[in-house]
Amino acid sequence: MHPDFRGLGVAVVTPFNQNLDVDFKALKAILEHLHSSKAVDYLVVMGSTGEAPTLSFEEKQELISFIKSHNKERLPLMVGHGGNNTRALIDSLSKLDISGYQGILSASPAYIRPTQEGIYGHYAALADAATIPVMLYNVPSRTGSNIAPETVARLAKHKNILGIKDASAELVQAMEITNRTDEDFILVSGDDMFTVPLFSVGCEGLISVLSNAYPRLYKQQIEACYAGNYEEAGRLAKSTLRINDLMYREGNPVGVKQLMAHLGLCDPYVRLPLAKASDELSAEIKDAML
Repeated sequence: MHPDFRGLGVAVVTPFNQNLDVDFKALKAILEHLHSSKAVDYLVVMGSTGEAPTLSFEEKQELISFIKSHNKERLPLMVGHGGNNTRALIDSLSKLDISGYQGILSASPAYIRPTQEGIYGHYAALADAATIPVMLYNVPSRTGSNIAPETVARLAKHKNILGIKDASAELVQAMEITNRTDEDFILVSGDDMFTVPLFSVGCEGLISVLSNAYPRLYKQQIEACYAGNYEEAGRLAKSTLRINDLMYREGNPVGVKQLMAHLGLCDPYVRLPLAKASDELSAEIKDAML
């Protein structure tokens, strides 16, 4: 039986200090903020919001170990692990110590735009090699390709693939996925603003960016969806319209790190090729804070 990654997952940021070293003191504060909210169902470490492509192997291992040791609420842990070189991805996974983690989140190969057969082969090979279950991650705006519902349905038959994080913002595609897969295959929203409509067609959770700052708000939204109270869920979603737009204006996680800096949780620094939020964006985020 696969681990339960339903409900609210937080795509945890990786805080940096002014020297652009990982700021473990700030990371501890962020984890305490998330744990104390009593709203988070699981944590996702080193996803795109965690700036995983900019981290060295040693930093990744240190982050994995640190978060495991500071996971006071013993929340389920998912580690981001993706790339467009399948063999290298499997090799690096074999060298990482991910003991204590229950799942892997892996975005489809970016830039090279493989065929559906290539995407299927990539994920099947990763799932074959992984010692814990894999969650697919479809984010066409970043990768340049889409994981088609037929491919998702094929992959859902793999015993070590538990679900998909979908950030395609394609409602019909989400309906196709839930129609073609068994109920133990989890569909999770990968877009904070698309969560409510996705729940209406079988979504069972959200891996969220803004919940780094506002976990209770997103938990309330999800609970309203589970209760079938879409009027309340929609109201909560609409309350984030302005600030959510600002989160991505200069790239992710630029916006959410600036928001968290305003909240006193970490500094706003990001690693190149991202650049710290402009003064204009910072002022707009401060004005839009909930």
